[in-house]
Amino acid sequence: MNFYTRRRRSPQVIIVSLIDIFAILLIFVIVTTTFKTAQPEVSIKLPESKTAVAADKVREPMLLSISEKDELFLGANKLTIEELKSAIEQLMKQTPPPVLALNADKKAAFGTVIKVLDVLKDAGVKGNLSAFTESAK
Repeated sequence: MNFYTRRRRSPQVIIVSLIDIFAILLIFVIVTTTFKTAQPEVSIKLPESKTAVAADKVREPMLLSISEKDELFLGANKLTIEELKSAIEQLMKQTPPPVLALNADKKAAFGTVIKVLDVLKDAGVKGNLSAFTESAK
């Protein structure tokens, strides 16, 4: 008795279907991805103000931050009061000079804020200096 044995086909991967699946997965990943914005190096609790108004957003300001521990940050760079004047003078040489915004923690010493304002005036910062606050509840 001779039995007929069927030849087995070797398994095949259908590439076209896999490309479709990968394309759909890629679209899903791109759509669901959230892009992070740059976070500041220091966390600051802003003081409240009832009379503060939102400034016109002409261009992105250069942040000068004062932390709760009286640490100074110009952008992401940590500075001392002595280093601040030369850094500000270099910024003011750019054309056009960048807009500066003060971002001070509500627990920062008032004396430190005044020292920073004096350094800014000595470095040639003219015009309005924006400050960040939270709106009163």
